[in-house]
Order: sequence, then structure tokens, then C-alpha cells
Amino acid sequence: MLISLTFENLALIEQKHIDFDDRFNVITGETGAGKSLILDALSLCVGERADSSMVRHGCDEASVFGEFDISGNAQVIAWFEQHDRKLEDALVRDWCGRPGSRLEDETLLIRRKISNQGRSKSWINGVPASISELKSLGSMLVNIHSQHAGLELLKPQFIVDWLDRIGGFGDLKAAAKTAFHHYQTLKRQADDARSQSAQRADRMALLSAKLTDIEPLLLVDFQEIEAEYDELSNLESLMREALEAAVQLDNDNDAPSVLSLLGRAMRICDNNAQSSKTFGECSQLLVLAQEQIIDAVAKLTDYAERELPDAARLDELNGLLSLAHRLSSKYHTPITELIADAVHWQDELDMLSSLPDNDTMDAKVLEAYQAYLVAADALDQARIQIAPDVCERLEARLVPLALPNARCQFSFNEKPVEHYTAQGKYDIALLFSANVGMPLQPLHKVASGGELSRMALTMQVMAADDGIGAHPTLVFDEVDVGISGGTAQVVGELLRTLGKQQQLLAITHQAQVAAAAHHHILVYKEHGEHTKSQIQVITDEAQIDELARMSGGVNITEATRAHVKSLLADIRHADKMAQRGMAT
Repeated sequence: MLISLTFENLALIEQKHIDFDDRFNVITGETGAGKSLILDALSLCVGERADSSMVRHGCDEASVFGEFDISGNAQVIAWFEQHDRKLEDALVRDWCGRPGSRLEDETLLIRRKISNQGRSKSWINGVPASISELKSLGSMLVNIHSQHAGLELLKPQFIVDWLDRIGGFGDLKAAAKTAFHHYQTLKRQADDARSQSAQRADRMALLSAKLTDIEPLLLVDFQEIEAEYDELSNLESLMREALEAAVQLDNDNDAPSVLSLLGRAMRICDNNAQSSKTFGECSQLLVLAQEQIIDAVAKLTDYAERELPDAARLDELNGLLSLAHRLSSKYHTPITELIADAVHWQDELDMLSSLPDNDTMDAKVLEAYQAYLVAADALDQARIQIAPDVCERLEARLVPLALPNARCQFSFNEKPVEHYTAQGKYDIALLFSANVGMPLQPLHKVASGGELSRMALTMQVMAADDGIGAHPTLVFDEVDVGISGGTAQVVGELLRTLGKQQQLLAITHQAQVAAAAHHHILVYKEHGEHTKSQIQVITDEAQIDELARMSGGVNITEATRAHVKSLLADIRHADKMAQRGMAT
């Protein structure tokens, strides 16, 4: 429920705070006075598009604050949980931007700021918010019906959505939509798979051929193979070199070797070890060196005396290296990269092999289609079943709106199979006749502008009175379009009755409608150095004067005032009778 709106530098409004009643609020004023500014401000609070023209001339920015009572609104509370936001203990600022108090858990404050450059910022309970967040939250708080709401009736989707809202078919509708989209997704996948089946087979054959080519190289460590081949192909030369090295380290001839020279050095160090610590340390190091040289000699000797390489092993290694060279040339890629690529080839081949075949995909598509038909049938049958009752209720509500002979009927025409949608299998239209003896025809063909307006109002009221969930504030812009006289009075009574169940805001030019309101807001202009729009809650004589103006024009007579007083008295009397009826 909307508690209040606060404006700062919004169009013709300099600074203003206005409170709202929790019942039926009406907004009146001369044409051009700025009545729509209240709805503009409310629209900004619920995420509608901002425009730099909304900023008061000569100002840098405009601000709008909306305060809402969300007690008992489970949808809003759930929204805060889904968006990881906290309701409690939210520190907010007042409308001038100064630090304010902490909000109660049941209070929601939305702030919107617009610069003269067209930039916009938003806050929810003092925490920055995106426009998408504001819009999704706003849909749970406010439902605005424009003065052209009657034109919505001409759209087939509006009729379907309205019927579903009245019937409470939200779950059935969601199930049909989900099933349809699932079916469509699988069908696209099956079509793509079928069109790509030939290309997939070719790709799998290519990958298999590549893997077959390189398979021998995948079974060995190629770097070790290269190293082994280099060694074996040069083994005779390496054996001679090993023997030469061993001789240099140790030999039995007269030529000095490393070990013989090392022995002489060791004897010198041993002889002087008692005289110098250094000689002792060096003696120990030389012993270690001698041991290592002896080991090296042994290894070199063994290597020099080994058998010549196995010709078969050398041929095997040579074959692997030749294969590597050939594949590298074939694929224009270094062999090490080819071996790495082979891992990805295998992964891709496994993936392609795991894809379901056409028959499997067709079976899944058929299963999804059958599931969609079940969901669509459930939705369509629910609509067909409730349609007569909805029409009866609609006709009953149109009688007091000067449409005593109105008849309504829903038509259900099954679409061709290829035209089934997420909305179901039927084209649904609302047929209408306002006159006795005239056939039922599509609403857009036979309804006048005034009839469309009354139909739109009635349908909106029925949707708001459906008893399903928490109801947002219902806003009517130019609720009196196409109505006058006694019909306007009936509309006023209808809105007043609805206002006892749900908060309403309405802009009207009809005194009969305005008189029925529980809270009357007047918008008027002040012409000084700069023109300003003023907003004022009026009661008593001020309300009588405004209603008299709306009834009688520029010159207000006592007769006009007397008529207004009588109209207000009738409304008060009707309220008393209603209260007595409830008491009994």
C-alpha cells in the first residue's frame, strides 16, 4: 500500500509531500494543472523510464520518494529474500538527503533521482538498486492502468492473460510454457543433429584415421626414444671414447695417469698431516676423489667393453622416428604438438560418439511433445470450464454501468497443430453484444469507445478482486473516459466499494466519481514569477467547491453546491446502510 509520495523539483512541483488513504483516493484538477505528475512520480518509483524533461527548469536534478506499507505482503518479502536484501534495520535518508531514521520491518522506501542530463539513480531502503530490480519489485506494489486501457481489450493476449488471472491458472500456464519450451529446445537439437549427422560421421572418420596414424607414438615416450636412438647409432664411437677416458684415468704403462698422479699428491698430504691441519683436510678430500675416479674408471671400462647395438632394436627405433617425421610433414605440425593434439582428438571423438542417434533424439522429442500436449490440454480445459461463469460475472457487473443487455462469451478455436504455442492449443477471443437481438461478435468489431472503457474498468476490477495473493495499489488514469451522468455515479460507487478491500488511486474529471472517494487530492497551478503546481488534500467546503467546479463549470452557483452536497449525503447514507447490513 502506498503511504506517501515526496517530490522535489519534479516538473512544475518544487517541493511537496502528500499522504494517501488506504482506500479510494481521487485526484482532480483543471486540465494541465499537473494531475499526471503524481502518476509520473509513482511510475518512477516502480521502475518506469526517466526523462530529463521531468526535472524542474533551472534545477540540476529531481527526486521522488515513495513510502509503502508492505505488512502482510508475502510476495515482497520473498522478493527481498531472492535478491539477498534485508528489510529490517535499513538506514534511510529523508527527502532532502539528510540521514534519517531506521525503517520498521513493514515499511518500504523507494527513492529515485533524475539529473537534467537524463541520468537516473535508484535506492531501495537506502541501498542502491538497478532499474530492473525496481521494476520487478514495483510490479508487486503498484498496478497502473492508463487512460487507453480500453485499447488493451483489442489485443488477444490481454484477453487470455485476464482469463488466466481470474481463473488462477498461473501454475497451469507456467507448466504449459515450460513444457512447450522444452519441446521446442529438443526439436531444435534433433533437427540440428539430423542436418549435421553426415558432417559428424565424416569428422569421426577423420579423427579415427588421425588417431590410427599416431597410435604407435602414443604407446612410447617419444623423447626417450629419440635419446636412445642417438646413443645406439653412435655406440662404437662412444665405446672408443670411453676406453680412452678410462686409460687417461688409470693405466698400467709408464705414462702418468690421473690415479698415479693423485697417489703422489695423497702421499705428500699424508706426510704433512701432523704438521698442518690443511694437509690433513686435503688428504681426506683426495681419498674421496680417488674413490670417485675408481668408480668412473669402472663404468667407462664396462661401457667400452659392452656388446655392439642390437640391429633389430635400432631398426625399431629408426621406424618410430621415421613415422614421426612423416606425420610431422603430413600435418605440418611438430611431432610433440601432434602427440599433445591427439589427446584432444580422442576427447572430441568420445564426445561425438556419445551423442544420441537420430532415433533416440526423435523419441525424446516425441516424449516432450506428449508432455506439452498434456500440460496444454489441462490449461485449455480449465479455461473452457471457467469461461461461462466468468462471462456471467462480467455481464452482471456491466448492468449498473448502463449496459443492461450486455452479453459476453469466450470463443475457443483450435489452432492448426503447427501453430500450437506456449499459450495453449486454442485461439481465444471475447465475443460481445451490447444490444438485444444483436449477434455476438469479436469485441473490437462492435464495442464503442465508451463500451470499451466500461469493459476495461470492469475487467480490471474483477482482476483486482480475484482474492489471489497480495494486491498492489490499483491506479486508474482518466477512469471516466467514455462515461458520464448516472454511469459515472455507478463507477464511483464501484470504486468506493473496491476501495474498502484495496487501495485505489484515480484521476477523474467526473464529479460523481470524485465524490465517491475516501480521500480527495486537488492539483492546481499557482502563477507567480514561476508557475508551480500545488497539491492539496481537500475536505469539507474546499471539496464541495471542487466538486461544484467539476459539475457546473466556471461559475459555481448555490444550486450546483446544493447538488454536490446532496451527492455527498447520498454516499454517506449508502455507507451507513452498508455498515448496518454488515452488523446484522
